[in-house]
Amino acid sequence: MSSTNIPGSSQWAISDVLKRASPGRVPFSVEFMPPRDDAAEERLYRAAEVFHDLGASFVSITYGAGGSTRERTSRIARRLAQQPLTTLVHLTLIEHTREEMRGILQNYLENGVTNLLALRGDPPGDPLGDWIGTEGGLNYTSELIDMINETPEFAAFDIGIASFPEGHFRAKSLEEDTKYTIAKLRAGAEYSITQMFFDVDHFLRLRDRLIAADPIHGAKPIIPGIMPITSLQAAQRQMALSGSQLPAKLEADLIRAANGDEEANKDEIRKVGIEFSTQMAERLIAEGVSDLHFMTLNFTRATQEVLYNLGMAPAWGAELGHDAVR
Repeated sequence: MSSTNIPGSSQWAISDVLKRASPGRVPFSVEFMPPRDDAAEERLYRAAEVFHDLGASFVSITYGAGGSTRERTSRIARRLAQQPLTTLVHLTLIEHTREEMRGILQNYLENGVTNLLALRGDPPGDPLGDWIGTEGGLNYTSELIDMINETPEFAAFDIGIASFPEGHFRAKSLEEDTKYTIAKLRAGAEYSITQMFFDVDHFLRLRDRLIAADPIHGAKPIIPGIMPITSLQAAQRQMALSGSQLPAKLEADLIRAANGDEEANKDEIRKVGIEFSTQMAERLIAEGVSDLHFMTLNFTRATQEVLYNLGMAPAWGAELGHDAVR
């Protein structure tokens, strides 16, 4: 599926984007988070211009817990799509009734934003807390996919899901996690984007598990989620929120680089993080991934540095004549 529903823009289905040839070694995409205020929103748009010029295959915009960023997410998605950038919106089930979900989907459809990452979502306030359903709402991602498939006017949506290289922390085992992921792919999801991870072996084992469980649906594209580390504390916090841990050697290298004072040694920490992400990306490219999805936290520099190391972007640095594309 491809669509041109928005005047002056061109939106492609992500499942089609993943099949297209890339001018670089491999396509890359980026994730943005809904900013907290107008100034941060404008910074996001400037970052989007940079990634547009660098040739990002698509951009995604996350969704706040309980729809706390619903209006901002929708507005940003519309503007990104008009740049034009192929735009993927995240949608969670938290604190939405079934009818509210229909309204959100209808709004996206009317604005030509038809790439959807369907997610159950985490409880607001405590991502690791107990998941409590909303009265009149949906409880599982597969129910959202079914609702879309059963609604003729929603046929334009191209659906992706999340996948978890180390298994979702709520799953009792990797086997159970595999079963639920396959169920969502069979329901109609065309691809998955992984939670951030820092051990490529976990990604490869996920790919093997899914294919072994279902050679057809399990072979759908798995897009690796990569976050270039520029802060030890931020990386530790992000992993804690996802119920995961940094690999012991990487954490030790980052702690050694921090040398007891993260602020004073932030450049050394950044150097370790950028080099590690570059090595991850090199191995993933060698393993034939269809796309590299960078979690940017709405900044450009770290991702551009990794892309430069991969031979996929200009160098960063004013001494080189520029410090970004724009």
